[in-house]
Amino acid sequence: MQKPIVLECRALHKSYQQGPQPLVVLNGVDFSIRSGERVAIVGASGAGKSTLLNMLGGLDVPSSGDVIIAGQTMAGINEKQRGQLRNRYLGFVYQFHHLLGEFTALENVSMPLLIRGDSPSSIKPIATEILSQVGLADRLDHKPSELSGGERQRVAIARALVTQPQCVLLDEPTGNLDQHSADSIHSLMHDLNKTLGTCFIVVTHDLSLADQMDRKLSLVDGQLREG
Repeated sequence: MQKPIVLECRALHKSYQQGPQPLVVLNGVDFSIRSGERVAIVGASGAGKSTLLNMLGGLDVPSSGDVIIAGQTMAGINEKQRGQLRNRYLGFVYQFHHLLGEFTALENVSMPLLIRGDSPSSIKPIATEILSQVGLADRLDHKPSELSGGERQRVAIARALVTQPQCVLLDEPTGNLDQHSADSIHSLMHDLNKTLGTCFIVVTHDLSLADQMDRKLSLVDGQLREG
């Protein structure tokens, strides 16, 4: 029996007006990912990979087409409603960790739960547990400046996972790391996928990471192709 579809897009188009001619970035993308699946999206610089990821995450609005998250369409809903869908179902990790420098690892990971309105008393044990799962049980009170690049990215992954999303979207998660740290993140993603059942959509130039995913898709001429 097939696992349920967590996220999909249908006939997704995105273009920008540049002078007299539109710049077409996405040209009819159809895509879906099922619970627990890991998918890599690769392609040349400027092919539109990050644009596609932003569309899938509801961070940008397509020119036409639709994105469906956990069976709920993004078309026709307002920004507040999109934010609620993102907070409930999705997590995000970027090449640059975007941690808040004045806060500890524990406080950074707690932020999505605070934003969601969870009770403060319930947040600390949840954030502590997810930091332990990414191997940072002894770094809870360290600020980003006191962590290595790989550790900062682990905090970012913990922050993305703390709301128990069905899917995490990652944009070049190892692009700013040395090979040892990148390999550590590869292993972490594999372990989290197996233990938590989270599905991952990874935009990457790192072919060794892409080859470890369940599927590898290439974005070429605005369309996704297998392999």
